[in-house]
Amino acid sequence: MTTQLNSTNSISLRPPQQVMKLDRLGSFHQTRLSFMRAVMRRLKRDNWTFECPIWRINEQGEGIAVYLAKGPERSYSMVCFAHDLDPAKRSDRVIAEAWDTTFALYDGVIGEDDIERLSLNVPKQEAGRCLESELVLSRANKSVRLFEYVVRELAAGRQPDQTELNKVGYLMRTTAVYGNGKLGMADRDRIANRSEMLGPFRAEMLAVWLIRNFVSDYVEQMATYRSPETAVKLEPEIRRSLGVGNSTGLGMAPFLVNHPILLHSWIHARESALARIRALPTMTAAARKHYEVYLESAHLSLDRWFTVDERQAERVTVLRRDLEKLSALSLDTFTGDDLPWDKLYRWGESELSLEGQELLVSLLLEPHAEIVDAYASVMYAEENDNFRIDGSQSVADLLVALEEHYSWALSVDYDTHPNSVFFWYVSEEKLEPRLGSRGEEPGDNLEQPLSIGRDAACLYKDLLNAQTDQKIGAFLIDYPEHRLIARRVQLTQRYPYAEIQDNLIGEDLLPVDLLRCKLSFFGATRFDPRSDRWVRITMFQNAPYPHELATMDEDNWAYPMDIREEGSL
Repeated sequence: MTTQLNSTNSISLRPPQQVMKLDRLGSFHQTRLSFMRAVMRRLKRDNWTFECPIWRINEQGEGIAVYLAKGPERSYSMVCFAHDLDPAKRSDRVIAEAWDTTFALYDGVIGEDDIERLSLNVPKQEAGRCLESELVLSRANKSVRLFEYVVRELAAGRQPDQTELNKVGYLMRTTAVYGNGKLGMADRDRIANRSEMLGPFRAEMLAVWLIRNFVSDYVEQMATYRSPETAVKLEPEIRRSLGVGNSTGLGMAPFLVNHPILLHSWIHARESALARIRALPTMTAAARKHYEVYLESAHLSLDRWFTVDERQAERVTVLRRDLEKLSALSLDTFTGDDLPWDKLYRWGESELSLEGQELLVSLLLEPHAEIVDAYASVMYAEENDNFRIDGSQSVADLLVALEEHYSWALSVDYDTHPNSVFFWYVSEEKLEPRLGSRGEEPGDNLEQPLSIGRDAACLYKDLLNAQTDQKIGAFLIDYPEHRLIARRVQLTQRYPYAEIQDNLIGEDLLPVDLLRCKLSFFGATRFDPRSDRWVRITMFQNAPYPHELATMDEDNWAYPMDIREEGSL
C-alpha cells in the first residue's frame, strides 16, 4: 500500500502506530465519510421518493405502518410494528424478549401475505425467523418520560421545550440493528453490488433513518388520539432536532478485530482524505468560511452533549477548552504560508487533546467535499480471498513483518496479571461476545481468538527458535496453533491499518473505545457511556426527513442547524 500521495506537496498518511491506538480510536467523531451521511447523499443524488402506503396504528399505540422507499431501479419497504408494552418488560438488554416497537426492512414492495408472515416473526426478533427478502431487523424502546412529555404537549396544542428535548435527543432508542444474513435474512452478497448499497451498512442506515421517521409520525399520532380537537404537529425544526437513540454493548466490540481488512479500508479512506487536505497548497476563502461556521457549530454541539459518565464528561470539558483555543486562533496565521491546512493540523497535534485533535480532523474534512466524498464509495472490503496464508514466505521475512507491525505487542509480558486480565468468550444464552475476568470467572477455556498481541508475541517466540530459511508452510505444520496469527501478520503487511495496536486483554482495556470507533464511522453523535462496556448514542439528529430530502441539503445537518444558518454557508 502506498503511504505517500502523488501531489506537488506530498503529505504522508498518519502512521498506524499513531492512529491505531485505542485511546485515539476512542476519540473519533463523525465525518463526511460516516455511513449515515453517505447514504443520504446517495438517496438525494438518485432522486429517491418516499411514501407511507399503510398506517394501521390504533389508540392503544398498537399496529403496523409501512414506509416505501422508491429508487430508480428498486424499492424497499420498512415494516414497523408498534406494541403496547408492559413497562415491566421494557429493557435495553440483549436478553429482552419484548419491545415497544420492532422493524424489518423488506427487499421490494411488500404485500399483505408477507406482512402477515412478518407480523408472526418480527415482534419475536431472535425467536422469530426471517427470509432472504428481509435485509434488516431491528427493535426500539421509548425514552418513556420524554415520549410521554411530547405526546402531552402536542395534545395540548403546545410545542415541547427544545431544552428538554436536547437533554436526550431522541424519543426512542434501538437496542439492535441486525443484517448481513443473521436470523435467515439476506446475506450481504445479495445486495452488495446495488448502487445504493455500495458501501458498509447502507441497508442498516436506511432502516434507522426510516425508523426515525416512524417515531416522529407515531408520537404525533398518539397526541392526536389523545386530544383530536387541540393536538398539533411538531414544528419542522423541533422535529428535525430529534434523532434515533441506540444502546450498544459488547456484542459490537469484537467486530473491528474480526474484520481487519474492512477496518483498514475505513481508516485508510479517512487518513487518505485528511492527507490530501493537508497537502492543499492554499486555503480558499470558501473553505475557510465553511471551516469557521462548522467550528462555531461544534460549540453548540458540545452544549447538547450530555453524559452521565465521569470519564467522558471530563473529556467533553477538555474538548470545550480545545474548541475555545481553536476559535481564538486566527486562520490568518496560516493563510500566508504554503500548506495552511497542514500547519493548522500540526498546531492541533501539539496543542489539543486527543478528542480535540480528532474533532479537528472532522472539521478539516467538512469544507472539502470534492476531495472527501469520493472515498465513501471505497470503504468496503472483499475479505474472503485475502486470508490465505502464503506458505512460501520464509521465517526470516515473517519475523521482520512482526518486528515492523507488531513491535507494540512483542515486549509485553503476558504471563503477568496486569497484561492478561480479561478473556473474550461467546455467551451460550445469546451467542453474543462477552468479556470475562481471567481467574475469577469460568470460561477461559472457551476464549475467543481476540488476544492478538499475545498471539503475536507467542508466534514471534517460536519463530526465533526456527531456521530462518524455513518456509512458513512447513513451520505451521509443526505449530498449527499459530495459523490464525500468521495469517493476520501477512495480511497486515498489505493492509497496515488492519490491526488495533493495543492489548485487548490487559487491565487498561476500555471496550467502549472499540464501540466509539465503530459508531463514529456510522455517524453517531452524543456518545454517552453507561460503563466501560456499553454506550448510548444518537443517530440522524438534525437530518432531513424523507419528505424533506428533495428540497433540503442532504449533508449539512451533522452540526446544529441554527448556528449553521447564521453562518449562511
